Amino acid sequence: MRKKTIYLFFIVFIISANFCIADTFTFNGDNFSSVMSKGKEYTILSGNAKIVSGSTVINATKIELYGNNYRFAECTGIVKVQDNKKGLNIVADKMVFDRIEDISRLEGSVVMEDFRNEVIVKGDYLEYLGKTEIATIQIGVRILKEDMACRSEFALYNRKTNILDLSGLPFVYWKGDEYRALRITINLDTDEISLEGKVSGLIHDDDKEDGDSEKTEASE
Repeated sequence: MRKKTIYLFFIVFIISANFCIADTFTFNGDNFSSVMSKGKEYTILSGNAKIVSGSTVINATKIELYGNNYRFAECTGIVKVQDNKKGLNIVADKMVFDRIEDISRLEGSVVMEDFRNEVIVKGDYLEYLGKTEIATIQIGVRILKEDMACRSEFALYNRKTNILDLSGLPFVYWKGDEYRALRITINLDTDEISLEGKVSGLIHDDDKEDGDSEKTEASE
């Protein structure tokens, strides 16, 4: 009887969601409780909780859906986000998702794998704007790409332009060379690195037989 009730509820919900937005929205879980009063919709999913909004699939230990037409989803536990259309996988401890504006805010040991640009992003907080494909990462930021490793306390990553802005004690290790500055901007397509403010670098010269490296410094 319970499974039948859930199935019928899904049919009603999917039809309602299709009238409100272009993409379909479905959810499921081992357990759920729900309030269906108009304007006060609220649903809690627990145990293998899952929601699908357009191309975005979110799995978590617990998911709370609320807001007009279930606009917001608060996910806790082991949160996993997959979007094959955008080429993204994200893992975090907590997430709040605005499915109408396509905005994700994730906290706690966040790891974002960008398969399209072959970049891995790590931090304690990440905000991703799906419409502009811009990610803001804060606290213990780590950016990894072939031949390149970056760290900082703040980063702005534009997936469309593949431009990365680092600030807050930024450091870049690229093909054996090291760069530090107040702000570092990187074009991940061309590997062009721009340094601003209290610039320093450690350049390893492979042609030197004694293995010495050359250090250059500049300041504003």
